[in-house]
Amino acid sequence: MHVIHTSAECYPVAKAGGLADVVGALPKYQNEKGVDSWVVMPAYDVPFIQQHEFELVHKDKAHIGPHWFTFQILREKSNSLGFPLYIVDIPGRFDRPGVYIDPESGFPYWDEFERYASFQVAVLNWISAFAQKPDIIHCHDHHTALIPFMITSCPDYQQLRAIPTVLTIHNGEYHGWYDMGKRFLLPYINENRVGLMEWGGRLNALSAGIRTAWSVTTVSQSYMDELKYSSAGLEGLINAEYQKSLGIINGIDTDVWNPATDPLIAHTYSARDLKKGKALNKEILCNYFNLKPELPTFAFIGRLVREKGADLLPEMISWFLNSGGQANFVVLGTGDPGLQHRFREMSREHLGFFDASLQYNEKLAHQIYAGADFLLMPSRVEPCGLNQMYALRYGTIPVVRAVGGLKDTVIDMSLDNGYGIRFDHYSVEDLLTAVRRGVSVFSDKKQLLNLQKRAVALDFSWYASADKYNQLYHSLNT
Repeated sequence: MHVIHTSAECYPVAKAGGLADVVGALPKYQNEKGVDSWVVMPAYDVPFIQQHEFELVHKDKAHIGPHWFTFQILREKSNSLGFPLYIVDIPGRFDRPGVYIDPESGFPYWDEFERYASFQVAVLNWISAFAQKPDIIHCHDHHTALIPFMITSCPDYQQLRAIPTVLTIHNGEYHGWYDMGKRFLLPYINENRVGLMEWGGRLNALSAGIRTAWSVTTVSQSYMDELKYSSAGLEGLINAEYQKSLGIINGIDTDVWNPATDPLIAHTYSARDLKKGKALNKEILCNYFNLKPELPTFAFIGRLVREKGADLLPEMISWFLNSGGQANFVVLGTGDPGLQHRFREMSREHLGFFDASLQYNEKLAHQIYAGADFLLMPSRVEPCGLNQMYALRYGTIPVVRAVGGLKDTVIDMSLDNGYGIRFDHYSVEDLLTAVRRGVSVFSDKKQLLNLQKRAVALDFSWYASADKYNQLYHSLNT
């Protein structure tokens, strides 16, 4: 079985969110199970690409509308990621800082459609030149969702139509909306197929992929169900295509996320010395943020946006502390400028109980997972979520809203074999109640240790999920 994953992100090459973590791990586990699984992504101006050696495997030219462009396909020579990594070098399109956003302006690049269109055209032109075609083309999110559409709709790619395509929706909030006039930049499209690109009067890349892919997956079954009534305008389409849809929960790379071997934490530990290891790492963490190690410590790691529930945190934390509550709160991430400003103010207002590090810092994130007692995930939308799985791996108890993948991966501690804290409603009040439950658990050291032991015994590795994807691939090839 030969599978080609096409994606805008892949950890550790280029990352903006959870998409990168999935694409950087799933192919590795598939290869371990005997699947020849590749990743193809754009050649960004990023340190990983600058610091690794690549070899040229293909060179060609293609066109976007009337304009021709040259491209090269290069392979990472050392296979350092555990799978073949190919990058598509298109001069002038991706050789810039930032993945999606121009760091200087803070806005998406002006030629967003041209960037992803040229990438997808280059990938299809390359695959068309293969003597032996792949068994599956697996596309990820709207950035590559026009691949299934072009295979089924453009005469240039009719030789690829027998290849099954899978489209995974990592976040249904982002569709790739463009003016319909942009269709003329793509290779010639059969007239009777043009309408498959349109949704709500505009070109919608994700909708085109959903309509034309052989199978549509998303990253948890609960999120697949939620998309039927909440997908930013695609609800009717999701319902219409539901029979070919499947929810497969993400896994985590347990080689990277392993407290026994993690080089990014101050003190490694295993299930055998869990209590001591957590205590040592908590002391390091609290010293870093000038907090009190004897208090329960709640952390938030992620983008500071409404989607992640970050807008609930200022009021909830202030309410808790101003009413006499005793706990530490830590925030790591970047996002909404207004929220960042508020968190800076709170660091002064609640000195010794709250602090924020407003940056992307992978090392600090690992230390927080190792040292915090609880991880806050009050998400408004959470297709799968990986942070709760990372936290559980490190014996940190997740406090989550029961939505999407959080609902599928966290069992409330009140239930048999429960190991987390869940709440239902997106509100400051419900989040505050959940935090107070955490404080109560922290005061019962025996109960806390039992929850931590249950947490680290869980298996959220990619093996089970990789098997489900492999079963899907085989079903499409029979």
